Amino acid sequence: MTGTKPKRARTARSKTDKGPLIGPLSAAIANELQRLDDAVLLRYQSEWIADRSQLKVAEKSRRIGLTWAEASDNVLTAASQPVAGGMNVYYIGYNMDMAIEYIEACAMWARVFNEAAEEIEEGVEVFKDGNDEKAIKTYTIRFASGFRIVALSSRPANLRGKQGVVVIDEAAFHQDLGELLKAAMALTIWGGQVRIISTHNGDQNPFNELVNEIRAGKRAGSIHRISFDDAIAAGLYRRVAQRQGKHWTIEGQDQWRQSTYSFYGDAAAEELDVIPSQGSGAWLSTSLIESRMEDRPVFRLTCPVGFEQRSDHDRWREVQEWLEFYVGPATESLDAALLSYFAQDFGRSSDLTVMAPCQVDQKLVRQVPFLVELRNVPHKQQTQIAEFILDRMPGLVKGAVDGRGNGHAVAESLAQKYGYNRIEIVMLTESWYREQMPGLKIAFEDDTIRIPRDKDTLGDLRSVKMIRGVARVPDTKGTSQDGGKRHGDSAIALALMHYATRQDIEIIDFHRVPLHGGRDSKLGAGWRQRGH
Repeated sequence: MTGTKPKRARTARSKTDKGPLIGPLSAAIANELQRLDDAVLLRYQSEWIADRSQLKVAEKSRRIGLTWAEASDNVLTAASQPVAGGMNVYYIGYNMDMAIEYIEACAMWARVFNEAAEEIEEGVEVFKDGNDEKAIKTYTIRFASGFRIVALSSRPANLRGKQGVVVIDEAAFHQDLGELLKAAMALTIWGGQVRIISTHNGDQNPFNELVNEIRAGKRAGSIHRISFDDAIAAGLYRRVAQRQGKHWTIEGQDQWRQSTYSFYGDAAAEELDVIPSQGSGAWLSTSLIESRMEDRPVFRLTCPVGFEQRSDHDRWREVQEWLEFYVGPATESLDAALLSYFAQDFGRSSDLTVMAPCQVDQKLVRQVPFLVELRNVPHKQQTQIAEFILDRMPGLVKGAVDGRGNGHAVAESLAQKYGYNRIEIVMLTESWYREQMPGLKIAFEDDTIRIPRDKDTLGDLRSVKMIRGVARVPDTKGTSQDGGKRHGDSAIALALMHYATRQDIEIIDFHRVPLHGGRDSKLGAGWRQRGH
């Protein structure tokens, strides 16, 4: 930085009027921050500050005060000694107004925390742009700890050779976010931290890609999602009314909310509801899906009308014969040295039930050896079929079973037999799809999944669309090759399968359990599950 000169004082105190230097982990600062949390910070702001992940990302609504809350944490960090976690803080907004607003928020928090800080410095950053020289203003607050808070421009080169906390604000609107993220992430090698805050700017934006990478487990980090309604529920309008000198009422809050949504109009979904605007095309391309398909079977069973009225013995015997003739031989090819997983999307009459067993090989590829599709199969026989497969899966450690509606009875039966920690009953909500579908997509993109080559399965995966920013199967139904209706059933089963393989499970030991007839092919596992 060159040409720095003192600017008008906006901080709390001059450096000749020094206060105590207290680290962010000290009792005094912790107590002060707790008092401020209770009195000033809203729940989502406190949760954001409390998250100490090396990389944390907030996808958020407009104007909910998250940068203002981040400034409080940044002041504590810059004002602290190194032994207490003190570091420089570098703030990167995409225009000068954002930089000024952020620096003034830091000055306010310095006054609140009674930290010794110099006046704001307004500097000039000179850089080459082709044959021309350009100058961009920078803003700095220096603390008695020796650390600084600096508001920089968004050039990636600004972060070279620096160390500390990087805050990238409204990241989705930076011109070269991809390179900026690379430069910022380099700081984490030596203990730096990266905080990325933004509203969305389309589902093809690098910011949304980063969010999906973290959700998919491809990149370490944490995600905070805060919609406008989330902020209102946490008390945002109460604070707005308080600042404006108004008395809070539910009617006033509803009117304020409605006027805000009316202001954003068609853009409200992205600007307020944290739903990135949709690009064009299907969620997965046909060529990509086909490249992950191999010649593996799909076993289909359709029960005739009235089958459920037959005796338990007749139904069990007929389905068992089908299992032993078709499915049984396929289970013989499962690798006893690998861990096994299981997933099931439930359907009874209108929709299909699809069962997706899986083994993860040494290259961490999810191998789906076969799929089972059931149409109009009674609940008891669905349980019978699932147990037949589960009993023959070596090293079974995790299953994820659709627990919505009538499917809960089958899911509960399986959980009771194999253990509730091993068989997870999953409620497929919009939040679940938002968190889990990016991981399935990345598995296809990264070539870490193999599925049966099947036209209906291809159609199910192709049916997945981005709906309000979430990859889901639309309400409209398709038609199977046999003329029956289907609703993306195998796509959901594969998503559940991928979810099961991502759960954090610790294997303790193995022991073989002989099956009926003395065939020793089931590999039991002692295990426990962590972080779930």
